[in-house]
Amino acid sequence: MPADHPSVAFGRIGVLIVNLGTPEGTDYWSMRRYLREFLSDRRVIEVPRLIWWPLLNLVILSKRPQRSGKAYEEVWNHELDESPLKTITRSQAEQLAGRLGDAIEVEWAMRYGLPPIKEKLEALFQKGCERILVVPLYPQYAAATTATVNDKTFDALKQMRWQPAIRTAPQYCDDPVYIDALARSLEDHLATLDFEPELVLTSYHGLPKDYLLKGDPYHCHCYKTTRLLRERLGWPQERLMVTFQSRFGKAEWLQPYTDETIKGLARRGVKRLAVMMPGFVADCLETLEEIGGENRGYFLEEGGTHFSAVPCLNDSEHGMRVIEAVVRRELMGWI
Repeated sequence: MPADHPSVAFGRIGVLIVNLGTPEGTDYWSMRRYLREFLSDRRVIEVPRLIWWPLLNLVILSKRPQRSGKAYEEVWNHELDESPLKTITRSQAEQLAGRLGDAIEVEWAMRYGLPPIKEKLEALFQKGCERILVVPLYPQYAAATTATVNDKTFDALKQMRWQPAIRTAPQYCDDPVYIDALARSLEDHLATLDFEPELVLTSYHGLPKDYLLKGDPYHCHCYKTTRLLRERLGWPQERLMVTFQSRFGKAEWLQPYTDETIKGLARRGVKRLAVMMPGFVADCLETLEEIGGENRGYFLEEGGTHFSAVPCLNDSEHGMRVIEAVVRRELMGWI
């Protein structure tokens, strides 16, 4: 090797877990930066740019940051001055590193916001990781989630002279370890309640119906997860329902809608309800504020008396079993 050749670390294997993302603060400009990056992604918003750009920059980004900032403020981790999603994802990475041992380097990143995927891929490579497994933390595949993480990963590779070998983990909506973890988590939570829910909703993040018609498998993956969970629990179909939350804009999204379903159940006389969110690997704005706050309010306003939002798997023992199982499976042949 020439004397002036830069020193290079090598021979290591890395794992990069990636979640959706988070603003760095609840103020207007922090929210605007985050929303601009998120809503500019062509995988997320497939509206033609000629229509979408004026709407985004002249209307949405002038109003939505204030509203979203207020919602984030309700769930913000003020001790660490960050969103719960960032706190939990960091803990997941730290626990995963402990489970995998010193032979594997583990990092975490966000698709939108900080820390970015490119920065963490470079950090792993600098540590000598010639092989890197990228794990999008989405049990159900969607182009707007899993695919955009992979897009960003390979965008980063385009700028690297010496590229590491890359694997990307697939969806795991039907993985037995995942289904068992959901079941155990739900059973554990129900055991802590002072009431028995008449039924449980599994609420997944929504997508425009048009994405399904274009071939996105997300809808089918969500229903498969709930079906397998229902079978694992031994429950009748009517006790575990599928709904979709967080719709945006005027277009039709995947149905049934979570908020409308919750209101309708209360109006029909359901008094006791629990909602779990199997598609979210970590609690975030959509689970803590939208379900635990907003939709709880809908249910009680319409006549319900008892409501509980089931925590996500997060960095619990159940949750970490799932992430570890996925990672170990996808590293086979490398370790």
